[in-house]
Amino acid sequence: MLAALWLALVVGGARADVILHAFNWPYATVEARATEIAQAGYRKVMVAPAYRSQGTEWWARYQPQDLRVIEHPLGDTETFASMVQALAAHGVETYADVVLNHMANEAWLRPDLDYPGAAVLAQYAADPARYGALRLYGNLASNAFGAADFGPAVCIVDYTDVSQVQQWRLCGGGDDPGLPDLVANDHVVRQQRDYLLALKALGVTGFRVDAAKHMPAAHINRVIDAGVRAGMHVFGEVITTGGAGSLDYDRFLLPYMAETGHGAYDFPLFNTLRQALLPGGHFDTLVDPGAYGQALPGARAVTFAITHDIPNNAGFRYAILDPVDETLAYAYLLGRDGGVPMVYTDNDESGDGRWVDAWRRDDLVRMIGFHNAMQGRDMQVLAYGACHVLFRRGDAGIVGINKCGHAVQATVPMQNSVLHWHVPYTDALGSGSVVTIGSGTHTFELPPRQARMWRR
Repeated sequence: MLAALWLALVVGGARADVILHAFNWPYATVEARATEIAQAGYRKVMVAPAYRSQGTEWWARYQPQDLRVIEHPLGDTETFASMVQALAAHGVETYADVVLNHMANEAWLRPDLDYPGAAVLAQYAADPARYGALRLYGNLASNAFGAADFGPAVCIVDYTDVSQVQQWRLCGGGDDPGLPDLVANDHVVRQQRDYLLALKALGVTGFRVDAAKHMPAAHINRVIDAGVRAGMHVFGEVITTGGAGSLDYDRFLLPYMAETGHGAYDFPLFNTLRQALLPGGHFDTLVDPGAYGQALPGARAVTFAITHDIPNNAGFRYAILDPVDETLAYAYLLGRDGGVPMVYTDNDESGDGRWVDAWRRDDLVRMIGFHNAMQGRDMQVLAYGACHVLFRRGDAGIVGINKCGHAVQATVPMQNSVLHWHVPYTDALGSGSVVTIGSGTHTFELPPRQARMWRR
């Protein structure tokens, strides 16, 4: 019984500074908020894709026209570079969201596959001074890509078929011809590598590979080679419905992790956490999910309670957590050891109104402060049940989470604990709760539907 209560969960000691996903923020807005971002405890910011794209919709940012120039409604090369410098001055790194799988769907505009196309090249030629200043690399007098650089104009039908998913087009249904899918020929690889190196030269320190599920690992590895990877945090977006045993994990995420060596969004852990928070779920699944293939290795995981795809795409909205559950999920992710946590914020693109100021919410900022203070400290689960989990972080912190509508008391033996006796541990979330251990056992009080993050 006692042994069961003292399960150890240790997942690496590497630093895992919190990433702010400033979804669809103008680069100038990120720069203007650099001081507040740093003061809130974020050490990395992932910003909107940096290349030429058109259209005001958020999804237009994921349809590149030209990798050689940064220019779209959220900013350009100059505002991007200024933002990177401003963040760096406050000790905050910049992560770029990069799209390597496809180019923009412009079949409605023209029949060819020349990118950026004759009209855009004419704009460049008409203002050589401006576009010379915005150029990241390459010769803007000619197209970067042509018909020979794309795969067949066939839409994915079966999203469980690896060949279709990685070689055919993402389409929107009906007569939509889809996003032209780039192939891994020498020219494409050279262009994409030069693009990433140019961003790196501007000071970018991390890459999120969008739609990594839709690219063969061999293509990704040729582009993100040793020179690109050096000193960078690279992680891919490979959406799955679960971990080991789920078809999409076994066919896509597991091979991606094995063949690239990159990190990835921890969809296995997210789905474990989401199921645990459901009324019929059990928190014992959160004790050591990695042991059962339901969480990625901590050193390679990017953990989250929500990503931009979940509220903004109809097919993923089922995964939106109840607001209280989302807060409890963040307490678990920012309290535990393992993974690089990401906090999502937006401009209400989805219309839900929940995440506009999430990045500066007092409770999340307090959680980030706890996370930052616990860096490098081991983790040990002290108690758990259907409704709750309780764990310590070294001798400096204790996290307790209760998802249920009634209070939970967790009594834990303290004779051999590394936690200090007769020393107050105060809830970092501001509840006023204080834990002081003074005997061989201690009973932790976990209020209904709340978390506690006690800190020495």
